[in-house]
Amino acid sequence: MPVSKRARLVHESKTSKKNHKEQTRRLFANIRECVEQYEHLFVFSVDNMRNTYLKDVRTEFSESRLFFGKTKVMAVALGNTAETAFAENLDKLTPFLTGAVGLLFTSRSADDVLAYFDSFAPSDYARAGTVSTRAFTIPNGVVYSRAGEIPITEDEPISHTVEPTLRKLGVPTRLVKGKVMLELTEGEEGHLVCREGETLDSKQTTLLKMFGVATSEFRVVMKAQWDRDTHQITIREKSGAEMELE
Repeated sequence: MPVSKRARLVHESKTSKKNHKEQTRRLFANIRECVEQYEHLFVFSVDNMRNTYLKDVRTEFSESRLFFGKTKVMAVALGNTAETAFAENLDKLTPFLTGAVGLLFTSRSADDVLAYFDSFAPSDYARAGTVSTRAFTIPNGVVYSRAGEIPITEDEPISHTVEPTLRKLGVPTRLVKGKVMLELTEGEEGHLVCREGETLDSKQTTLLKMFGVATSEFRVVMKAQWDRDTHQITIREKSGAEMELE
């Protein structure tokens, strides 16, 4: 007898596969359309990538277009050589399309764009594998929620419920009359969590976050600029130095 259709399993969570070729074609077409539409094109890199802050940038430049990722597709869209360049000198941008970089098409003045990104550097908590920009030590005695980052008069002792977690993370603590105390040998000034320039592991980043110590900065760095009217390329470095290419 034939198998009843009622016996078939239908997975409602099944999703269709993405059409990567169609996405690539659309990205290619969108970039070339933007070259003709906007006055300026910036190649930018991102330090300490955070999607939340990148969304803030997209919101700020809602009248512009921002593309991030797929560097090979972006390079082909702009043109890898003078012969294949979609517009004059665009091929000179492709050497900058490596790593965590993107394209910003905008008709805002270049000064406004650069001023915005010079001031946009929100702090965030470090992730494992990043290099610490500062040292952090938990002081002796009662452990406070900010561990000396703010005056004690403005702080409060950390909750006793956190004490087991601190011990698991390698912090020598104990409970004394309901308060979390740092238990160290005589002569030690506190528990060193990390040193400046040290590569952080997951325990260190967890402790930094627990005590509200943000050591990373999300920053967008402009690497190069192309202007549609003049077809001129401006190389912009972190130091702010600029070199005009003829």
